[in-house]
Amino acid sequence: MPRIDLNRLGKSFQYAFKGLWYVAKSEQSFRLHLLASFIVIVLMIYFSVKLWEAIILFLVITLVLVLELINTIFEKMIDVLRPRIHYYVEVIKDVMAATVLIASIGALIVGILILGPYFWSK
Repeated sequence: MPRIDLNRLGKSFQYAFKGLWYVAKSEQSFRLHLLASFIVIVLMIYFSVKLWEAIILFLVITLVLVLELINTIFEKMIDVLRPRIHYYVEVIKDVMAATVLIASIGALIVGILILGPYFWSK
């Protein structure tokens, strides 16, 4: 079995956090989703939600954040390959934004369905 090189592993984490920091710094929508995620996590702790509810909420939070990262990847790749000179560049960017929007709306609905009863019972 191959050995784990801790230096390479450390570098991999360093690059990953560097990428995460770049997106957090440069993408307003990612920061907005991080803020919403933080609020949901605080509410999960405050209401002591059930384990299965927490799992679902973490899954939808993760889905939205990952789609935001993928959206940023596509935008940057497209800008490098064909910077705004082709009609499909606009279409691809709009479709990726729509993908994140749909996931965000779905996450909001899931959040309301799970956290709503906790608010109503208070």
